[in-house]
Amino acid sequence: MATTNLKGNSVNITGNEVNVGDLAPIVKVVSNDLSDIEIGGQQGKAQVIVVVPSLDTPVCAAETRKFNEEAVKLENTSVTVVSMDLPFAMGRFCTTEGIENLKVGSDFRAKDFANAYGVLLADGPLAGLTCRAIFIVDANGKISYKDICPEITEEPNYEAAIAAVKETTSTSCCGTCQ
Repeated sequence: MATTNLKGNSVNITGNEVNVGDLAPIVKVVSNDLSDIEIGGQQGKAQVIVVVPSLDTPVCAAETRKFNEEAVKLENTSVTVVSMDLPFAMGRFCTTEGIENLKVGSDFRAKDFANAYGVLLADGPLAGLTCRAIFIVDANGKISYKDICPEITEEPNYEAAIAAVKETTSTSCCGTCQ
């Protein structure tokens, strides 16, 4: 079982662990307008899937704001923030914070996303929520980048994630040359 840390204490992560090179599982999460958002799989463009425990925390809010800023700079890429927050709370957050360049998706119904991507916290005070993670999926549906943040209370490495998106969407090489 994979682990991460919450304020320095180890917590277990459960679900089906996916890794770079794996096909990204196709799952549906619930948008703030209660419609379904399909993430994963082959979508013909890169996908940045930002996983946060709850938008109601300062770190998750800051991370979502940062990816909202970066989303407009990314070509042929969709950005979705996934949490266990209720869709109504996500909608209120987006309105209050001016989040317009990315989608938010709730995994509250059946935790399908958290289980399919192996990011469900199994124990500790946040059990039942997701850990903090970033997945980048290429246009063909393969995971090209994965970062399970080692400490839930700290922001991810934005520079590495953005560089990975740009590498994934680069048209200068088809990926087979050396």
